[in-house]
Amino acid sequence: MKKKHTQAICLVTAFIIFLLVTDPVSATTISGLKEDLKKDQSQLDDVREKISDYEDEQEGVEAQINDLDAEMVALLTDINLIKEAISDKEEDIVNAQAAYDEALAVQQEQYESMKVRIKFMYERGETSYLELFFGASSMSDMMNKANYVEELYEYDRNLLEEYKATVQQVADLQDELEEEKSELETSKTELEEEQAYVEDVLAQKKKEYENYNVVLAKAKQEAAAYTAKIKQETAQIKKLEEEERRRKEEEERRRKEEEERRKAEEAQSDQQDNADEEDAGQEQQAPKPSSSGGGKGQQIADFACKYVGCPYVAGGTSLTNGADCSGFVMAVYQAFGISLPRTSYAQSTVGRGVSYSDAQPGDIIYYGGHVGIYIGNGQIVHASTERTGIKITSATYRSIITVRRVV
Repeated sequence: MKKKHTQAICLVTAFIIFLLVTDPVSATTISGLKEDLKKDQSQLDDVREKISDYEDEQEGVEAQINDLDAEMVALLTDINLIKEAISDKEEDIVNAQAAYDEALAVQQEQYESMKVRIKFMYERGETSYLELFFGASSMSDMMNKANYVEELYEYDRNLLEEYKATVQQVADLQDELEEEKSELETSKTELEEEQAYVEDVLAQKKKEYENYNVVLAKAKQEAAAYTAKIKQETAQIKKLEEEERRRKEEEERRRKEEEERRKAEEAQSDQQDNADEEDAGQEQQAPKPSSSGGGKGQQIADFACKYVGCPYVAGGTSLTNGADCSGFVMAVYQAFGISLPRTSYAQSTVGRGVSYSDAQPGDIIYYGGHVGIYIGNGQIVHASTERTGIKITSATYRSIITVRRVV
């Protein structure tokens, strides 16, 4: 139950960490994202350093647990050995007690025998000794009997002393065994107390080890969350940088197109001075589009011609207030519900390409930095220059790069 409770706490903590760390990327600029990335990377480095410290500390606790396990094994071994030694001592004490009882019994028996003889001699008094001596057959016999009496007395006394010594020796051995047993029991008690202490410390260390598991799990989850967020921020930065790169490329492309257009217009302006009278005559005659062709292309050509004489305005897209070449073409087609790109270069890629010999009214003719609308009879209507505005010109006044048919 306790383990399940701990796991539940870990899961809840992990979820909270995930919510706190993996917030949606809030920054929208590359610099802001890089600042967030730097901050999150620093947080991730801190978490990884903590993980390393926790792992080192956990390894230290694990080493202590291993040492305590080894100490516990040694303690249990010593306790078992002492138990066996106490058992052996108890057997020795039983044997010593038996030897003591036996020696004490022999001593008592000898003592009783000695008391009987002493009592007999006491009750008989000196008569027994006199009878013993007078009954001797010779002096030698008398001396022998005297020696016998003395030796008998000495034997009893020595034997009694010997048994006393034996009894004392056995008693001393018994005391020594009891003392040794007491020392063994004391050592056993001390070892058991030490065992209890080691078991308590071991339990604490195992709990500490498990706590490190929980802390490490939380730290690793936090690191994973920061890693995911960093990955998201890195991807966002890459995306924005790619968009920025494309934007700059588009700006550069437009700049080059505009530069090409200006150069073309300057070149055209030089040529235009020689053709102004002819163009002016054509404008006064208000040439009409060719009646060849029809459909929407012809409608587009006719509609575009309505704005001849309107001003040229760089960057403009208004048919009446002014437009540049691509703005004019785009506005004309837009009036018919057809969407075209804004730049002349982009307009040179729309629809499908046809040869100039097959050109029809409404086709777009691209000259490199400049576009116009073919109106038939070898003519185009286009926003030419600021000096001449929207006008009709010969379609071959410049080298044609491509003719595009949209309708």
